Amino acid sequence: MRACTCWPRAPCGETSTPSGVTLVVRVVRLSKRLGGFQLQGVSFELATADYGVLLGPTGCGKTVLLETIVGINRPEAGEVWLDGQNVTRLPPERRGIGFVYQRSMLFPHLSVRANIAYGLRYHGVERSARSRRVERVANLVGIGYLLDRDVAGLSGGEMQKVALARALAIEPRVLLLDEPLAALDPLAKESLRAEIAALHRQLGTTILHVTHDQEEARILGHTLGILRNGRLLQFGPRDDVFDRPASPFVARFVGTENVFEGTATREGGGVRIALGCGAIVAHAGVAGRVGVCVRPELISIARAGGTGVPPGTHRQEACVANRVEGTVEAISDRGPLVRYEVVTRGERFVALQTKRDYAASGLSVGQPVALSFEPEAVHVFPWCNEASEPPAGREPAGAGEDR
Repeated sequence: MRACTCWPRAPCGETSTPSGVTLVVRVVRLSKRLGGFQLQGVSFELATADYGVLLGPTGCGKTVLLETIVGINRPEAGEVWLDGQNVTRLPPERRGIGFVYQRSMLFPHLSVRANIAYGLRYHGVERSARSRRVERVANLVGIGYLLDRDVAGLSGGEMQKVALARALAIEPRVLLLDEPLAALDPLAKESLRAEIAALHRQLGTTILHVTHDQEEARILGHTLGILRNGRLLQFGPRDDVFDRPASPFVARFVGTENVFEGTATREGGGVRIALGCGAIVAHAGVAGRVGVCVRPELISIARAGGTGVPPGTHRQEACVANRVEGTVEAISDRGPLVRYEVVTRGERFVALQTKRDYAASGLSVGQPVALSFEPEAVHVFPWCNEASEPPAGREPAGAGEDR
């Protein structure tokens, strides 16, 4: 792809945070009912040039939310603001939003060139300028050589690039991506993921991307939100959400498999948490009934009586505060890593180890082991009983996907 400057912005009102950050997207208590599904009071903000990702399971409301932001659905309550302008009642073509569905939604009777140009007439681009705009954005996305092809013979990755070029051709204020990589094979997915990241760096377009893929969210997102049953459970900087989840569901959904309920008491500057397997300590947290989570890659595993050291700790400096004994119940290959399931007196832990360390450890199923991890690896949050949460129904199938 060739270098390119940012898209020009239409003059309009701006909204800034107290810290001076300019907001492009502001969603305020947005609610929408479709059949038995309900989007429930969703609020969040995205700053200029941010890459936001909404992560959640199938049917949680991701597509309904995007379609409500773009104007396909009219909300029962709440507002959508773009660049300081309330666009809640504007039709989609007046919002300046680019939209790419999971399925590319190209017009099969039109060429690649005509597909990319399709929206330009509805956005006031003069006929004489359309061809130049199409060629510029096609070259930017890397599909200039496909412009005169029919879409019928394109691969899945090529079709998604055409859809992306069509969305970018209108020079959107915001680009919405609805599971854009979900229908692609692994190689095409990796290629387009890198392409989208590079485009974001070059153009500075504010992006809101929805997915159920944790790896995709971790690689692309700067800001991350977790959706479940039509509710936004947590929203903030990506690393905060991954490393400091606010609920058991969020913790499990972002890959923190070790999530337990315990009772915490204050001890010094931190807390001591009573679990079924014994007590562990954390450097920070609340007292009372709490949730505890430890990411599996931060746990060291060794033979019982051995000298396992938490990852990232120099052996000569190791002073491990948390040590739990148990028995290996299962070992599975996870590509470059090995995954252990370890049963203790009260909890089931998961630990990850590199294949090199696994080969050196000699561990096997049924073997007594010791797990160790630092207090810094333990995240504590107030416990909530998610089983009592009322269901929001199931998200109806959107135009571009099969849910």
